[in-house]
Amino acid sequence: MSTILDTIVAAKKKEIEPFKAKSPIERFEREGFFWEIRNRSLMQSLLMPGSTGIIAEFKRKSPSKGWFKTKELEVEPVVTVYNKEAAGISVLTDNEFFGGDLDDLIQTKVITDIPVLRKDFIVDKWQIAESKAFGADVILLIAACLTPEQVKEFAGYALSIGLESILEVHNEEELGHCCEEVTMVGVNNRNLKTFEVNIDTSLELIKKIPTGKPAIAESGISSADAVVTLRKAGYKGFLIGESFMKEADPAIAFADFVQDLKAKVP
Repeated sequence: MSTILDTIVAAKKKEIEPFKAKSPIERFEREGFFWEIRNRSLMQSLLMPGSTGIIAEFKRKSPSKGWFKTKELEVEPVVTVYNKEAAGISVLTDNEFFGGDLDDLIQTKVITDIPVLRKDFIVDKWQIAESKAFGADVILLIAACLTPEQVKEFAGYALSIGLESILEVHNEEELGHCCEEVTMVGVNNRNLKTFEVNIDTSLELIKKIPTGKPAIAESGISSADAVVTLRKAGYKGFLIGESFMKEADPAIAFADFVQDLKAKVP
């Protein structure tokens, strides 16, 4: 039976084909942000003393819950506030299922000075070159839709052009995709095949993540107490989006969350 992830991956492969013909990797390497701007390190930001560890996400919708915010919501008011306290910013660029686009990524890069993660479904090396050309510092590689060989190839190419990578896993089996080239490991508490969320997934997998790969907990983090629990377990990063984006003002929701976190973590 086809899953939501299968549908998204199939659509992504179809989506990028015409663009690959028009803009080959070699063209990206000559344009945009490719070699002009020094990439910002999310790994360093997460490990910095006093870091909140929060990777604040900008996304307008999800396949399971629909629209959080319409396309009229501007990026700047939200990410400007994210920039003050977050360790990094994640930008959803998938349009069909998440309502994002590459313009959101460019704007975020230009108006912030912290690392920017391109959150999308990367199924081709071409998308990694595209990511750098449009301002990403970090890419996401989802184990559930890639082979171990693809992860190694894609993470290696990312490193060669100055990008960091997060390998996203959902279970212990997918940790087998981890390799030297991967910079960080993210544990997604949301099962991308069923979209059910369980934060225990992060707590169960933390001890099995390779030493030297900072661990990031993703999805289902809705309180400062959850961050405290995950931090004590060994996580350095906490990717949070829905908890902010579903509120009337995501920027205020983020600021309140950070204030609550700082009260619990001196």
